[in-house]
Amino acid sequence: MAGRAPVTVIGGGLAGCELALQLASRGVAVRLYEQKPLRRTPAQNSDALAEMVCSNSFRSANVQNAIGLLKQEMRAVGSRVMQAAERCAVPAGDALAVDRDLFAADMTAQIAAEPLIEVLHEVVHEVPREGLTIVATGPLTGPELAADIARLAGRESLYFYDAIAPIVDNDSLDWSILWRASRYGKGDGADYANIPLNKAEYEAFVAGIDAGEKLVPREFEEPKYFEGCLPIEVMVARGPLTLAHGPMKPVGLDDPRTGRWPYAVVQLRMENREASAWNMVGFQTRLKYPDQKRIFSSLPGMQNAEFLRFGSVHRNTYLHAPTLLTDDLCWHDRPDLFFAGQITGVEGYVESTACGLLIAWQVMARLEGRKLAPPPPTTAFGALRRHLRGDGIYGNYVPSNLNWSLFPELPPPEPGANGKIRKLGKGDKRVLLVARAEADLAAWWASSGLSGA
Repeated sequence: MAGRAPVTVIGGGLAGCELALQLASRGVAVRLYEQKPLRRTPAQNSDALAEMVCSNSFRSANVQNAIGLLKQEMRAVGSRVMQAAERCAVPAGDALAVDRDLFAADMTAQIAAEPLIEVLHEVVHEVPREGLTIVATGPLTGPELAADIARLAGRESLYFYDAIAPIVDNDSLDWSILWRASRYGKGDGADYANIPLNKAEYEAFVAGIDAGEKLVPREFEEPKYFEGCLPIEVMVARGPLTLAHGPMKPVGLDDPRTGRWPYAVVQLRMENREASAWNMVGFQTRLKYPDQKRIFSSLPGMQNAEFLRFGSVHRNTYLHAPTLLTDDLCWHDRPDLFFAGQITGVEGYVESTACGLLIAWQVMARLEGRKLAPPPPTTAFGALRRHLRGDGIYGNYVPSNLNWSLFPELPPPEPGANGKIRKLGKGDKRVLLVARAEADLAAWWASSGLSGA
């Protein structure tokens, strides 16, 4: 597409990198703005592109899980992020997790190798007033740009709080107490490290969290936590057994010393290929750092734990996408302005990247002067778009992971030869949902005009 002005992409996270690479692979020049190394958000530690700041997991690889289906669809359409993730994968049971340093290096190298992408290391303070632009600045959009977006929206941006979990050094753990296993032996059966707790140990740990000193949000910042990523102290406040039925549930984990499930379990997930670092699964927190060290070090096997990163809480900014974006996912009164990734209200690495793909496709159609039919809602891509459109529930729009509730229901089953209708179990439904999605995505992709790129 020689002679066209480059497309501006603001933000070098997963969504920004994915869509920049997709556009460039189709002959579109891109100017990719990334504020690092001039400025970092509180959650960032690296100057690389596509830095994963919260976790190293892309979550379930099981296609009968909605997020597993989305990853399968992303592979089918040539997602560059999924290709990099598979090259940088580390063992994680039935999940896809990566060595995040290798992953970021891989994505940075892909961008650098693409002659049609120009990377500009600048802090963008306002949305360009003209030219095809995609804002993919993520949940920690800088204050100046966020204020400008709020002015464009005619309202203040919505927000909620998200949290990240601590990482501990492998050699500082007492492996005579911890054991390696996945729930019910999934994966190779040894992808997680497990800390067993008896009833007294669990109760003492919960009491410590409850009494620990927490960071308090500023007065003008109302905490709005994402239900899928609650801080542990918020869960404890909901009841003393909440953790035992949540991130510390012992189901499917036989302690090799007893042959039974413990009363509760803390799981650690491998953070890198060398297994030199472990992430405390589900332990996102706003406890102050000294109390994190004191309370978490009271866990069996963690008395000498060295924390490579403490847990923290940060503010996530997102748009009310159903009212601010059109059916083409562009800004409601500017057809040359798009938003992509977590700033739109999708939640999670995979969903953010998939949103980048959705926007890349719409931009390509715009540049080619044609209308692109959206992916069918029966597909994972379509279900994610359905979330962005609010599905008719405008007042309750909040960030969400992809889940089966965003997919249309299956049609009622046909009666059998005896005239009776067989009731489908959850597993049967998932098999049919996946088969429907696969067929519908294949048909849409073949007719989209995108598959030949």
